[in-house]
Amino acid sequence: MHPTGEAPTRRSFRDVLGRFTTGVVLITARSQDGPAGMAANSFTSVSLDPPLIAVCAAHTSTTWPSIRATGGFAVTILGDADRDVCAAFATPGADRFSGRPWDRTPAGHPLLPTGLAWLDCRIDTIHQAGDHELVIARATTWSLAGDADPLVFHSGRYTRLAS
Repeated sequence: MHPTGEAPTRRSFRDVLGRFTTGVVLITARSQDGPAGMAANSFTSVSLDPPLIAVCAAHTSTTWPSIRATGGFAVTILGDADRDVCAAFATPGADRFSGRPWDRTPAGHPLLPTGLAWLDCRIDTIHQAGDHELVIARATTWSLAGDADPLVFHSGRYTRLAS
């Protein structure tokens, strides 16, 4: 039982996890059908040696299968100025790649030039984890790109870090 006497629910679990402040990234790839991409806040570093990261993708994602099929992807760490881009990439069916300039990583994946940093990654392992896939990927190339405030997500909304 919950301390308030309420039975835990899926929504209350999501609300609790939403109290953990995260950054936001774009996961993008050059797929067979053209560029594919999605926003994610379930991203973390795993290891420095070897350089590994983790990201989670929902089984319901219509974008993740295209990215997974490429065997690799780019990660763009978003800055506060990238809120509109993040919103487009979080909206199912949105035209995500038009109307803005894109660079390419050495592996050819789309790269948002306004991001704070980026990584080129190769998928190492995928674990089934409830309603998501837990993806462990090896970073093959990376770079700092910008020096601005990060895009921060907390309790279901964007927020800012205190100065």
